[in-house]
Amino acid sequence: MSISTVVVAGAGPTGLALACALRAGGVPVRVLDKASGPSLTSRALALQPRGAEVLDRLGALGDLPQRAIPIRQVITHVDGIPVARLRVGGRTKLVTRPGLLMSQAEIEALLRRRLSEVGGEVEWGQELLAADQDSQGVTITLPGGRLRADWLVGCDGAHSQVRKASGIGFPGVPVIERFLLADVRAELALPRDAVSVWLRGDQMLGVFPLPGEDMWRLMAPAPEGASERADTPAVLAPLIEALQNETRLAVEVRETVWTSTFRIHRRLASTYRQGRILLGGDAAHIHSPFGGQGLNTGLGDAENLAWKLSLVASGHAHEDLLDTYEAERRPIAEEVLKSTSAMTRMIVGRSLTARALRDHLFVPLMNRQLIQRMIWETASQLKVSYRRAPLARRRLPAIGRRPGDRVPDLECVRQDGSPTRLHAELGWRWALLAPATSGETAAIAQRHLGEENSALLTPTDTGRNVLLVRPDGHLAWSGTSPAALDRWLTRMRGVGRTP
Repeated sequence: MSISTVVVAGAGPTGLALACALRAGGVPVRVLDKASGPSLTSRALALQPRGAEVLDRLGALGDLPQRAIPIRQVITHVDGIPVARLRVGGRTKLVTRPGLLMSQAEIEALLRRRLSEVGGEVEWGQELLAADQDSQGVTITLPGGRLRADWLVGCDGAHSQVRKASGIGFPGVPVIERFLLADVRAELALPRDAVSVWLRGDQMLGVFPLPGEDMWRLMAPAPEGASERADTPAVLAPLIEALQNETRLAVEVRETVWTSTFRIHRRLASTYRQGRILLGGDAAHIHSPFGGQGLNTGLGDAENLAWKLSLVASGHAHEDLLDTYEAERRPIAEEVLKSTSAMTRMIVGRSLTARALRDHLFVPLMNRQLIQRMIWETASQLKVSYRRAPLARRRLPAIGRRPGDRVPDLECVRQDGSPTRLHAELGWRWALLAPATSGETAAIAQRHLGEENSALLTPTDTGRNVLLVRPDGHLAWSGTSPAALDRWLTRMRGVGRTP
């Protein structure tokens, strides 16, 4: 059976994670990026538990948890007074990993290493100039010529050339006109396990610890009347002034590693798929960085698309399966855009009424344990479920785990009797959790998915139902009837449909 070639435009976390999963599953992949080489700046810095879980499943997490900074609290000051300590990072029944702060460059380096291990590489200096598709594939124009691919995935950021070439719209609005950002080396009398935030009128300042001796990120909206210049002194000066005003301490910056200005927009692609061209990550959605959801949402896009595109590219499924990518992931992006925009408006407080509600209601509420757990579990992205999407629509009781829900990292036993954990077997493979005697069910799964693409496991806590778990850790099917599993897999694959 021939396997289609996939071209991924963009070597950020989304594109690299997608390429890693596809290559591990045996799909030929070319990763193109217009940059001359890897970025060394931090950009996104928050890895939520779901993002760490994705990297772990892909074999790309490495020693990141040991090198990153685990965040335990967000300390919010109002008019110079610490009003709320939002405790995050603790273990709950749902969340068993902390949130981590580290440079996006470190995450990309680990993903590139994993891509190399599975036989892929990034082709730098390859800017996509045009993309023209027909019913059989996509012709991609590069500075050095043209190449032909069966599928093209745009993971090339907010200014995506792939999105523009496909004609996909990117409607949205600006949220904040200008933000200032600086990564500096300085001795600050602030806790290294906390994000510190100061709110004063319509101004805010955020300080984030970064890995490395005395490394910090400073971030704030540009004050009214601030210079429009984007050079380091013009960006750094207002940030240092704000920090000194709030802490009442002299701040000596020993080194400025990176400065930037940016505008916060809220935008969502009108569709995630146009024929043989698909979008993921910032190419499909951009939003406020408050809440640290961007990088993690992109990683979620990558692993959701990877298993579907792998089945299609290998001939195991009809291309209509790719439409479920948008059906599952676009609602997640819509919710992230909605929540981060609301959080940004609340934090910045553009009106007297908004600031009064923020200072006297919303911020104090963050001290309540129930609110803290709700915020932490939502931010973790481990509550993401696809139970309302087409692949999971079944008439089942509304209680308990249902198709589309995330499956926890269960203890299991392989066929050879060796112990393992569920998520260690996923990433690009499916997992069938069944009693050792379920031979007929296992044969059906392997016939549909391929023996090399499915792990047969016995959970140590055996239940009545057989569970088929998708490569992205979500429940695909649950039941006891081999015939019902056969019907579900036949419908999911869609093989035999008229193209």
